[in-house]
Amino acid sequence: MQALRSRCEKSAKKASPVSAVSDRLPVFPWDKLEPYKATAAAHPGGIVDLSVGTPVDPVPDVVQKALVAAADSPGYPTVWGTPALRDAIAGWAERRLGARGAGHRNVLPVVGSKELVAWLPTQLGLGPGDLVGVPRLAYPTYEVGARLARAEHAVYDDPVTDLDPAALKLLWLNSPSNPTGRVLAKDELARIVAWAREHDVLVFSDECYLELGWEAEPVSVLDPEVCGGSYEGIVAVHSLSKRSNLAGYRAAFVVGDEAVLGDLLQIRKHGGMMTPAPVQAATVAALGDDTHVAEQRERYAARRASLREALLRHGFRIEHSEASLYLWATRGESCWSTVAHLAELGILVAPGDFYGEAGHEYVRVALTATDERVAAAVQRL
Repeated sequence: MQALRSRCEKSAKKASPVSAVSDRLPVFPWDKLEPYKATAAAHPGGIVDLSVGTPVDPVPDVVQKALVAAADSPGYPTVWGTPALRDAIAGWAERRLGARGAGHRNVLPVVGSKELVAWLPTQLGLGPGDLVGVPRLAYPTYEVGARLARAEHAVYDDPVTDLDPAALKLLWLNSPSNPTGRVLAKDELARIVAWAREHDVLVFSDECYLELGWEAEPVSVLDPEVCGGSYEGIVAVHSLSKRSNLAGYRAAFVVGDEAVLGDLLQIRKHGGMMTPAPVQAATVAALGDDTHVAEQRERYAARRASLREALLRHGFRIEHSEASLYLWATRGESCWSTVAHLAELGILVAPGDFYGEAGHEYVRVALTATDERVAAAVQRL
């Protein structure tokens, strides 16, 4: 009996699998915003949610029709996607990114870009002792991906000067940036790519906001003047969530080095990471239609102009924000004080420290609210 009791006590002291996961991952940041969301929701005029950045406008009709037409899809889809999907991705990449000569081996659909970001280090086989480079202000999932693989991560302002290439295996670029909206110039991208190739560092460039440039024209890492016409060691990540209002479809893809994508394809086959067949058909339609993209840009441009002017009048300073779906704003105080102030006005925004310590005096203001809700926010400000 004593021996049994001893074994039970030892077992109780062991960490459960759940606690082991929580030990290596940060607290999910959006949970911290719940009390402020409750305050904003209590406003007599209702909440204006400018925090998460989820699309609110209709899915384009051409996309909905393609999805419905493909609804009778009883068989398993392929991880690589249909030939029509690969054609659509490669054609769009050449037309929009300048990715000359991109073929089927240079493209791979993924089940939403966040899934790819979170699991990429694991799928690349990274682990303890391997380093992932992340922008100092960045989408939190870059860090989460490194942690899931039990790899290390390091933040940078300039990867060429700030990171040790000896341990660096994966470098994340993000232009236009989430959260700041900063756009990396063509010569800066070319300098980073050349340095990464010199040190055999794999570059993944998150370009999900590339079609939403306002005061600058974003450039892809696949532009010939950046990559020299070769995709060796570089991959661009793209999503239809924002440019086509398809966040609910989980439609995204990567374009670049065929050796890297070939390995990922094999790994993802084993993992069953398949984009649903109706979503594949919808993606083909979305990539083949530029009209809805232009119309959505106009909506966001009008909302951006209204919110920007209102924030400036209210005493904010806007930094960067030359592209993407956000305004990076500050009043020179703690981001949480700003979040609380705006919540009292019924406006919910994202605190800058969600994206790194350097954002502690900033808030991210999303443009993804209806015209009516944006007008309400402007009136309150």
